[in-house]
Amino acid sequence: MSRKTIILLFLFTAVPLAVYFFMPTDKARIRKMINRGTAAIEQEDLKGVMSCVSLNYRDDYGMTYLYLRESFRRFFRRYDGIDVKYSRLRIEVDDRKATAELDVRVLAGKGGDRRYIAGSLSDPIHIVFSLEKEKLKWQVTKTEGVPTRYF
Repeated sequence: MSRKTIILLFLFTAVPLAVYFFMPTDKARIRKMINRGTAAIEQEDLKGVMSCVSLNYRDDYGMTYLYLRESFRRFFRRYDGIDVKYSRLRIEVDDRKATAELDVRVLAGKGGDRRYIAGSLSDPIHIVFSLEKEKLKWQVTKTEGVPTRYF
């Protein structure tokens, strides 16, 4: 075999293998999006939180993207020192749709008083996010399990 043939064979096998092993999976991308959203809530970064939410967001509580954005704005004004902890993250991906289930506890303060405002140490709230891949990016389209009293 000629040198060109060997180089071409190497490229045709090495490049797809490298892409396969080094491209993040959809589950990894969703996990990263949840981490980014959690950090944005803790930093009270409204733009960062809403970057994880689809403009087509609509849930069973009647919340839409705009209503959710305003609810987070009020939430950030009301509380400070927000600390979000989640556990038992389970992600299921089916083509361009996915679900992410997790148990959440939110500790926040109002003035000098800090307490759990969502869930507790012994009883977290169970949240289910429905996600869709929009413009090569996973975004939340629906949320279940968050009582509206938190907003």
